[in-house]
Amino acid sequence: MKKLPSLLLLVLFTACASQERESPKNLGRFNVEKDLLLVQFDCKTDVDDLHSVAALGTLLHDNRFSRVSYHAVAGTYGTQKGLYVPANELFQATFSNHWSDAHTNFNQALAEVTGLVLKVLKAGGDIWISEAGQSDFSAALVGGIQLNLPDLATKERIHIVQHSDWNEKVTGEENLAFVKANTNYHKIPDGNAVGNGTPGYRSEEIVNWQDKITHPGLIENWNMAIKLGNQFNGVDDRYNNEAITKGGLDFSDHSEVSWIFGFEGLKDHDAFFDEFGK
Repeated sequence: MKKLPSLLLLVLFTACASQERESPKNLGRFNVEKDLLLVQFDCKTDVDDLHSVAALGTLLHDNRFSRVSYHAVAGTYGTQKGLYVPANELFQATFSNHWSDAHTNFNQALAEVTGLVLKVLKAGGDIWISEAGQSDFSAALVGGIQLNLPDLATKERIHIVQHSDWNEKVTGEENLAFVKANTNYHKIPDGNAVGNGTPGYRSEEIVNWQDKITHPGLIENWNMAIKLGNQFNGVDDRYNNEAITKGGLDFSDHSEVSWIFGFEGLKDHDAFFDEFGK
């Protein structure tokens, strides 16, 4: 049998080593080979979710996240009163077919997400849920998982990340108690503040994100998110987000995704755009 030339062996070894360096198994706490990211947006009644959708789209566009399996859910609200913020066009533009609409049809969205989750769990992956809202949808999801996989250790395999005291207060009391008892529940510092251990992604000052974002599709997403946010902010008794009223940005719900992927050390919105904008 002929031996491969030493130069060819060196090239093959270098290529394999380079591929290994460029394709890490883990991004922070997330295993890119097996896990699934669920990002659940209440969209009621604060328009900050819209900016958070654009932020998630920006992060996922980064090459480091090319192997991340994800799904977004709109309308995962709890007991709060007030009108919903419709943003289906933004979800479709950002996530294509990787999202479900729990506002229009809760049961259909639950069935879609349950199917995705069961497939990942059966293959050995974990589920990471970023709660850009309340935990009522998660409670229904986990209950269904337990019915389908009664032997699954949900406290080890399903991770919920929440940053907001208010979100917990307007989650159904029984639902909040259920997810805390049956999942690996993480309450992280609030993403509205800077210097508390997670990024502070809320700014009442104008953010020059246009200087950092270069991809046309991402620019379109941010413009759409900002336009819709301005259109519905404080309208018809919806919550008036003062940061957005003053012309700033609020993607504070995205702090949970940053935490999951190990970017909790980012200081604020400027650090986010420096890290992921180009």
